[in-house]
Amino acid sequence: MSTTTATRPAATRVSGRTRPLAGTGTLLRFNLRQDRIRLPLWIGGIALVQISGPSSYEGIYPGAAERQEQATVVGDNPAMKALTGPGHGLDDYTYGAMMTNEYLGFMVIAVALMSVFMVVRHTRTEEETGRAELVRAGVVGRYAQLTAAVLAAALANLVLGLLIAAGMAGQGIESIDWTGSLLFGAAYAAVGLFFAGVAAVTAQITEHARAASGMAGALIGVAYAIRAAGDMADSGLSWLSPIGWAQATAAYVDDNWWPLGLAAMVTAALVATAFALSDRRDIGAGLRDGRGGAATATPFLGTPAGFAWRLHRASVVWWGIAVFAFGFMYGSVIQVIEDYADNDVVQQMIEQIGGASITESWLSMIISILAIVCTIFAVIAALRPRREETSGRAEPVLATALSRTRWVATHLGIALGGGAVVLLLSGLGLGLGAVAATGDAGYLGQVVGATLGYAPALWLTTALAVAVFGLVPRAAGLSWALLVYAMLIVYLGGLLDLPGWMFNLSPYTHIPAMPADSFTALPLVILTAIAAALIAIGLAGFRRRDLEAT
Repeated sequence: MSTTTATRPAATRVSGRTRPLAGTGTLLRFNLRQDRIRLPLWIGGIALVQISGPSSYEGIYPGAAERQEQATVVGDNPAMKALTGPGHGLDDYTYGAMMTNEYLGFMVIAVALMSVFMVVRHTRTEEETGRAELVRAGVVGRYAQLTAAVLAAALANLVLGLLIAAGMAGQGIESIDWTGSLLFGAAYAAVGLFFAGVAAVTAQITEHARAASGMAGALIGVAYAIRAAGDMADSGLSWLSPIGWAQATAAYVDDNWWPLGLAAMVTAALVATAFALSDRRDIGAGLRDGRGGAATATPFLGTPAGFAWRLHRASVVWWGIAVFAFGFMYGSVIQVIEDYADNDVVQQMIEQIGGASITESWLSMIISILAIVCTIFAVIAALRPRREETSGRAEPVLATALSRTRWVATHLGIALGGGAVVLLLSGLGLGLGAVAATGDAGYLGQVVGATLGYAPALWLTTALAVAVFGLVPRAAGLSWALLVYAMLIVYLGGLLDLPGWMFNLSPYTHIPAMPADSFTALPLVILTAIAAALIAIGLAGFRRRDLEAT
């Protein structure tokens, strides 16, 4: 025993010091085990949406003539270029060219988010909760945790890229060959790896996981905006964006591999910077000092509701700004739909929704997408009590006279009310964008009212998260199941010709698709009542169960 004790550290230490990468393999396996449910859902969801694209386009654009009509929609209007990309292969608009133009630039945002959340979760979150300090107390190198997080993200992106490549090429669709598919999958992975490097850097700057994720998420938005502005103006500005590099590969058209070399070099520089920055701070601390607060708190901050608002305030503000900009961008291209109202392909896509005009159908579709995006904020806010519970911060708070119901209700009120505000801001952005593009002020009232009509669906999805938190807290991740399902129904329901009962399982399909449909109050009342019942169940369950901590 004494020999074992004396020689075991020698395998991982040099001159009495732990090797910088000692324990990396163990931490990598642990990270992958932690993500054994979350990661397959991310990879599978992104791959499913992307792989279904070529088959859906075969049905919508069965011949070369239909594809060339779509090429005019994509290539002739700067606003459309801002949404899709520069427009590769428009002279011979194949299914492969459609994928690299109309899918890649938008879908890589999901890959970027996956990478950011993954790296921050396994670095800054571990430090914020104090678990990293316990791990580092063992024979674990200084760089092991960051290295394991980056490697886990790299493996996830590699698997996703290969899955997309195999899924695209394996369908045997015209123009979608193996060479282009491998490049297409590599472009996905390159963007994911770039933002994994970005997250590795932001995790060194701030001491809070939410701030690290927020900074990296903001840079994703900046990258998309730079790409959009560059493509809209036909300038070289898009070369400042990693999304622009991915689209510059022109997979299935020119098959340029060299832009991925640029992405690889910048990613390597970001990761090297993250390691260098990690040497300049203590564990648990950030390079940026925390902002000092006031000497005395305001009376409102001293209340449960005021403290909850302080925790959620930044999220409400940034989500509101993001969805407003997102809505305005889509509203500004409404003129494109009107300009191509006689286009048979556009009519085939939009008129399936119904409505008196093609513009109303387009707005209805965009509003439903915005509503689902806004629900993401509401679910995150509703699950904040679970985070407070597992971190150990809830127990001392609830040891006071504050009741469990009131404590959860303060966060829930912000999730429901803040969700409605974010929904309103998305509608304002969409409406103002439509007014700016067409000069018709009537769009503003129509769009805002239609967007707010989705509030009951947002509340029901949020209420489900509360019910899961109250009854089965360890399964809190299942709170996202309904939202993911609703997304799949919106994007793939019509394509897969799913039965009606599957559509009915999504609360968003019960909302009147205004302005294409007329207003009906009964579905909104029913959804609100179901939401109230789920909230009551969740609160009752939380009152009866024990607190948990990790």
